[in-house]
Amino acid sequence: MRCWTSLAWLMALPSLALAGEATELATFPLAWVCLGLFVLAYLVVMLEEVIDLHKSKPMLLGATAIWVVISLLNRELGIPAEHVHGILRAELVEYAELFLFLLASTTYINALDERNTFKALCAWLIRHRLGYRQLFWVIAVVTFFLSTVVNNLTCALVVGTVVLAVGKDNPRFIAASCLIAVIAANAGGAASPFGDITSLMVWQDHKLDFLQFFPLFFPTLANFLVPALGLHFAIPKGAPAFREQDAVALKPGAWTILALFFLTILLAVLYEQVFALPAYLGMMTGLACLMFHAYWRQKRLGQACDIFHQIREVEWDTLLFFFGVVFAVGGLRYLGYLTLASHFLYEGLGPTAANILVGFLSAVIDNIPLMLAVLHMDPAMDIHQWQLVTLTAGVGGSMLAVGSAAGVAMLGQARGFYTSLYHLRWSPLVALGYLASIGVHYWLNGV
Repeated sequence: MRCWTSLAWLMALPSLALAGEATELATFPLAWVCLGLFVLAYLVVMLEEVIDLHKSKPMLLGATAIWVVISLLNRELGIPAEHVHGILRAELVEYAELFLFLLASTTYINALDERNTFKALCAWLIRHRLGYRQLFWVIAVVTFFLSTVVNNLTCALVVGTVVLAVGKDNPRFIAASCLIAVIAANAGGAASPFGDITSLMVWQDHKLDFLQFFPLFFPTLANFLVPALGLHFAIPKGAPAFREQDAVALKPGAWTILALFFLTILLAVLYEQVFALPAYLGMMTGLACLMFHAYWRQKRLGQACDIFHQIREVEWDTLLFFFGVVFAVGGLRYLGYLTLASHFLYEGLGPTAANILVGFLSAVIDNIPLMLAVLHMDPAMDIHQWQLVTLTAGVGGSMLAVGSAAGVAMLGQARGFYTSLYHLRWSPLVALGYLASIGVHYWLNGV
């Protein structure tokens, strides 16, 4: 077997000079096995809601299995193991940078939640006797802006808690508000490198700098306003009842932690823009400040404030899923499948059509592997096209409930109120918002 495979490898050498070694690897049967493993793992991920299996499990297993098969293929072809080791180290660095960034951000959100920040917001909304339609718009706008500094998954979970508490006596309000929260979280996340893992990847890969995300504000605003205007009429009239026992007070230190969180975001931007250092160093500096603040509260004020407990409460399923995605997509890149996809999409269809298609695909396939694949393809695109794919990959997932991490999280959080079928009823309007965002981007930013 080894001699026949080696002979095939030698016969492929002339074409390697033209197409590149990676593309030729894709033609071997063991490479097809890797592609099949990725597809199988992702099919199981897509069934997460049905089979109640955390998405990190199949993706971790699939990613590690892919690299085992790659090792067997390399052994057959006589490719040195050190070649793979170098690639794996590069993938690990890419994952570690994003992991540290998200770890610090999510720890801050958990600390704010522990200080009753979001419960107090919920009580404040009810106490001011706002009607259901007013609450709907407050939730939509707050979610949109909150998701520019908090990743869309965490934002959806936080807002979902508020919606369930505020509208506990009105299922129609809960369903519509959860839907607009998913749309607004994805839209706001696309307008900022802090709001979505995909936009964070684009920023850390230096395709766009921090200021170049600002032109996406109005396109993303259009994306959530179009379906919000339609959903407005699905909201019942009336207002939730307020009871004194619903009042929630902020715990000591909540405002300080909130200020430290915004300082941390500022540090991440300064490290990247001023000192030419990775943004995760700024996030780690901010996390250190939070830890010192907790130490001060515990030693000087005698108040329990355990930040390591908040770290334990981080959404580890998502972080480990992301590990699997990075290494699985990295394996496909090594085998040349991303090169083939790039030839078909960006050279065959053109960058504009390809980037719009990425948005539609993200309604079915999670936008994280899609964006990671695009970044690994590294097609020749100008700033406007990178802005376009950041926009489409970020907001395209809103067209289906399972198209984004925010939607999947909301399905679990508001089970029985917000469902895939309910979301599907409004998908044409969400798709109209998707097209509107592209139109506004063309109009304002001149793709």
